[in-house]
Amino acid sequence: MTNHEYIDFLEQNQFLPREDLRVLLDRHDETDAAYLFERARAVRERFYGKAVYLRGLIEFSSHCKNDCYYCGLRRSNPAAERYRLTKEEILFCCAEGYELGFRTFVLQSGEDPWFTDERMTDIVAAIRAAHPDCAITLSLGERSRESYAALFAAGADRYLLRHETANAAHYARLHPDELRLTTRMDCLRTLREIGYQVGCGFMVGSPGQTTDCLLDDLGFLREFQPEMVGIGPFLPHHGTPFAGEAAGTLEQTLFLLGILRLLLPAVLLPATTALGTVHATGREQGLRAGANIVMPNLSPVGVRKKYLLYDNKICTGEEAAECRVCLQRRVEGAGYEIVASRGDPISISTG
Repeated sequence: MTNHEYIDFLEQNQFLPREDLRVLLDRHDETDAAYLFERARAVRERFYGKAVYLRGLIEFSSHCKNDCYYCGLRRSNPAAERYRLTKEEILFCCAEGYELGFRTFVLQSGEDPWFTDERMTDIVAAIRAAHPDCAITLSLGERSRESYAALFAAGADRYLLRHETANAAHYARLHPDELRLTTRMDCLRTLREIGYQVGCGFMVGSPGQTTDCLLDDLGFLREFQPEMVGIGPFLPHHGTPFAGEAAGTLEQTLFLLGILRLLLPAVLLPATTALGTVHATGREQGLRAGANIVMPNLSPVGVRKKYLLYDNKICTGEEAAECRVCLQRRVEGAGYEIVASRGDPISISTG
């Protein structure tokens, strides 16, 4: 088959045999990519029309107990600037975001033990009480089943936990021995069992990543069927062991976004900040490749430069309103429209 025929088969079946998918990943050209993006746009518009959903990102703690080799917040980085937002500061960010039309708030942090279940459930319950019509998404890393259940009971709806790679050897290349892929996968399955809408994802072009790693990722995602998948190019941070590694590319990330849209037609797929960092119009190109989510930053301007997962992160000096206006202009320029709603995933069965 030709690559266009592989793409047609993937769209029609949400499946492509592993070796055929390998050919598509390794041997495509610009014409194939353009055709893939055309089909990906058609599929996302079949489910979501021209809508692009906002997720208001609140990065509330830069403390982290982990030592992941790719992350600027790793505990072994002595130059990382550490901070924690108070409950009142978090609630202020939500209130400001609500006035700007946000109906989903994403609370993200390093794995910070200071934010115990008692503290986090108090914060989640307060947001739920103040904004009952909004979705609350958490991205706090690996926690116990009891912790996930308590946060869900307090009012959290969604949980983002990037699996980073579904290949065990590659996972070991990216993380110290204390972190295990099996633990990460167990957490994702626990979140699903509790009732969360679950998001996972991986870095594109991370050190040691091969086509087989990507095939493992796509196979896992097809099996797990997450409600959201977040991918973005690997970007190095100067304070990590991977400081000298090459960044992931815009082109490979966009191609994988298109593949994911066909593989998981109703998935919520962000055009990430990392895409906008690697290229000035990266987020717009992400939308044209099948993405339907953007995640402006609602964090206080004074802490944004401290939450530095990678170098040269964009939008660290803008107020929340500036981010909102900027992204609306970019989304409309790409041919889509921002919708002020929770942006829940659409069920294939009810489509």
